[in-house]
Amino acid sequence: MTVTKTPIYFLSHGGPNIMYETDHPAYKKLREIGQQITTTVKPKAVVVFSAHWQAEKQKVQVNTAENTDLIYDFYNFPAHYYKEEYPNVASKEVAEKVLTLLDRAGIEAEGVKRGLDHGVWASFKCAFDPQQNPLNVPLVQVSLFDSEDPDQHYRLGEAVSALREENIQIIVSGMAVHNLRDLAYAKGQSKPMPYTTSFDDALKDAVTAAPAERQKEMAAILERPDARQAHPTFDHLLPIYIGAGAAGEDVGTRLFTLAQASMSWAQYRFGNV
Repeated sequence: MTVTKTPIYFLSHGGPNIMYETDHPAYKKLREIGQQITTTVKPKAVVVFSAHWQAEKQKVQVNTAENTDLIYDFYNFPAHYYKEEYPNVASKEVAEKVLTLLDRAGIEAEGVKRGLDHGVWASFKCAFDPQQNPLNVPLVQVSLFDSEDPDQHYRLGEAVSALREENIQIIVSGMAVHNLRDLAYAKGQSKPMPYTTSFDDALKDAVTAAPAERQKEMAAILERPDARQAHPTFDHLLPIYIGAGAAGEDVGTRLFTLAQASMSWAQYRFGNV
């Protein structure tokens, strides 16, 4: 008997300004992905991992709060950014499922009460517009480890993979290329840095490799000379390792990419719809 599994999505989420840039190609792609999830996948819940929550080196945290406030974890934006709202409801039942799976995999984890960071709610406002395409299912956020170990995060994905068999959608949110320092130097110029394109291409090759080779290929790209240019810290890249681990034998597909200055907006899906 074939078990139906939900696909996994990696969202390059950008800064909170993407919420207002409705003509941006990445905004349009996020919206398309959101519509695919609500109309075709139709999950009963969503579990999301964001680059903006790292717990401890050997421990992850799971948000068990059912009513979750927003965290405005960005600085020097206009005042109205800090008044944004995103309606969401969590699920203790789903959070407990995650904690149980992590325990079975030998991963130390704890439940905590925390808000949603902008790596979740800003991109979800694009993908799941509350008026036009509401998510309308529970949303539970899980942290990364506070480490840069790709295999550790791959195993974290493997640990929660079984959620897919229960019609629970796994979304991992980060950025395919993310160098804020060089973005400031770019002064509004969108021409991609050489490393933006080269690392974006290398990431595609690794993520779309045969599943049996994928973990090794994805670990190897962190040793590339352009890796620390593309990601001075790996926090925005590590979510895709969780997604790849959760994918098991399912193949990764790049749905979209756009290299701008020191950023890449590549979006990925593992598995079929």
